[in-house]
Amino acid sequence: MAISVTFIGAGSLGFTRRLIRDMLCVSELADSRFVLHDIDPEALDRVSQLCRREIELSDLPATIETELDRPTALEGADYVINCARIGGLEAFASDIEIPLRYGVDQCVGDTICAGGIMYGQRSIPKMLEFCHDVVACAKPGALLLNYANPMAMNTWAALDYSDADVVGLCHGVQGGHRLIAQALGAESVSEVEIVAAGINHQTWYLSIVHRGREVEADELLAAMRADPEISRREPVRLDVLGRFGYFSTESNGHLSEYLPWYRKRGAEIEGWIDRERWIDGRTGGYLEYCRERNRTFAADYERQLAAASPIEESERSDEHGSHIIEAIETGRPYRGHFNVRNDGAIPNLPPDCVVEVPGYVDRHGINVGQLNDLPLACAATCQASIDVQRMAKEAAVSGDRELLRLAMLHDPLVGAVCSPGEVWSMTEELLAAQARWLPQYESPA
Repeated sequence: MAISVTFIGAGSLGFTRRLIRDMLCVSELADSRFVLHDIDPEALDRVSQLCRREIELSDLPATIETELDRPTALEGADYVINCARIGGLEAFASDIEIPLRYGVDQCVGDTICAGGIMYGQRSIPKMLEFCHDVVACAKPGALLLNYANPMAMNTWAALDYSDADVVGLCHGVQGGHRLIAQALGAESVSEVEIVAAGINHQTWYLSIVHRGREVEADELLAAMRADPEISRREPVRLDVLGRFGYFSTESNGHLSEYLPWYRKRGAEIEGWIDRERWIDGRTGGYLEYCRERNRTFAADYERQLAAASPIEESERSDEHGSHIIEAIETGRPYRGHFNVRNDGAIPNLPPDCVVEVPGYVDRHGINVGQLNDLPLACAATCQASIDVQRMAKEAAVSGDRELLRLAMLHDPLVGAVCSPGEVWSMTEELLAAQARWLPQYESPA
């Protein structure tokens, strides 16, 4: 079954390659056509060369094309995968460094907080352009799989302001699932059944069953504290688990910046992070990681090209993308956790927001059911983020500076650190630094 898959933002060497390899682990997708689009021709050339080499070594009929013009790249697409980062490292640096001058200490900055809000201001207008082009140029009913952060804001804007068929995808639930299995001593994640629900990067494991037995919060907390690696790397997650009674999907560095309690005083931050890995909470940890990866891109490419090997089914990842496409194309059902409009799936969150919930995929598409209410503390934490997402989304679409400032003011960590006057000043400084990516804010304040 020859299908056509277009990647937007395909210059990411690791991610594009990973998803293509995943899809080519499925025999029915072996003759797929992959069209790679990016605004960086050098990155595009390197990614395409490596992918072609691996397809050749695997003796598969799949094809790789590259295209700098987005509408052309989308022609005939059955599926579109968005992994574009708008503004690149230059804009990302200001997301982290300007708020830090105001005392807002972020590890990742891609979801909410000052960095995530600004990332949304750059990303949402482009996301809507992508959606328009998908509707105009791709095959009717083409599915847009959005991997680009800020996940909830981007997906929510696409659902509100476009006619594209969109689902948001993340690997946070899978990562936390592996950590739970590790703590419980499971031989594989398949021994542990989970149900998770919430919003992207604030999803909660509501049910954990190990070998047919429900695992309670106290048992999970004790198991994680007894694991030297987990207890060192995840102090924020374990503190939240102990107080809320539910484990969060997100890493220590992510979770700590969505809450008002762990990063508001510099002297205390050190007690809540681990410095061995960027994701465990270091100030600007993800920015530092991306800069290093950018510096070593050429060397990494040459090393991977030299080490290129045939695609092995056993190496298929748990990223949802290939599994969704396989389920729709073959009818083999797949269960995962997806970012979709709530529409009552979580009754005590707003019906129009984007939630991350379990669902099934088959030939009929992606289907999610209705869950019970989230536990009150989990719902309250999600609701605080949803309020910020809503204001930031609408500001990005309208170019409303006042609404953008209010989104910043209501952010849990920004509000814990900054006075209202500081929030106004920080927002204006961020707008000035990122003006070239924010045409909707061209009118003066």
